[in-house]
Amino acid sequence: MNRRFALTAMAAAGVLGTLPAAAAELPRDTSATARQLVRWATETGDHQGLPFAVIDKPAARIHVFSAQGQWLSSAPVLLGAALGDRSAPDIGQRPLSQIRPEERTTPAGRFVTEPGRNLRGDDIVWIDYESAVSLHRVRSVHAAERRQQRLASRGVSDKRISYGCVNAPEAFYNQFIAPVFGQARGVVYVLPDTEPFAAFFIAANAYP
Repeated sequence: MNRRFALTAMAAAGVLGTLPAAAAELPRDTSATARQLVRWATETGDHQGLPFAVIDKPAARIHVFSAQGQWLSSAPVLLGAALGDRSAPDIGQRPLSQIRPEERTTPAGRFVTEPGRNLRGDDIVWIDYESAVSLHRVRSVHAAERRQQRLASRGVSDKRISYGCVNAPEAFYNQFIAPVFGQARGVVYVLPDTEPFAAFFIAANAYP
């Protein structure tokens, strides 16, 4: 799932219009990289008419869009405790107790999501099923982790706590994730935090 996608005919021909509403409507503090990716995805139609989200790992935020490319909302998220943009081999087949601290990464790339359920029966959204990386409501594994407080913190480093899954605020998940990505397939773009943007997204070279 973690792969670069070829530039569409529109982008290849240089047909890049004005800044689309999706990028223009984003919160003012949205990173330039996230804006660039949103602009590219909507102008080229890379999301293929599916609802999509951009997970900005360096900012620890998620931005959600409709199938028509309309920005719906943004929120802070919790991410993998370790920096890194690749999943360790066979990590999806290992119990949590066998995942080393440096392997607790949230992989970067373009992913086609699927609705699913965890072992407890909770509804989740699979980002990368093979690596067992999902998007779900924030939940406390151990009280000492203070996940709710971490979500509320302004510090990005406070939001690095999971084994790789993306934790979203419950109210946000219920309103913007479950009704859309929890019912059918979608696209999630996860921005890298250690490797270059261009290593995962051709959008990095889409604009002069």
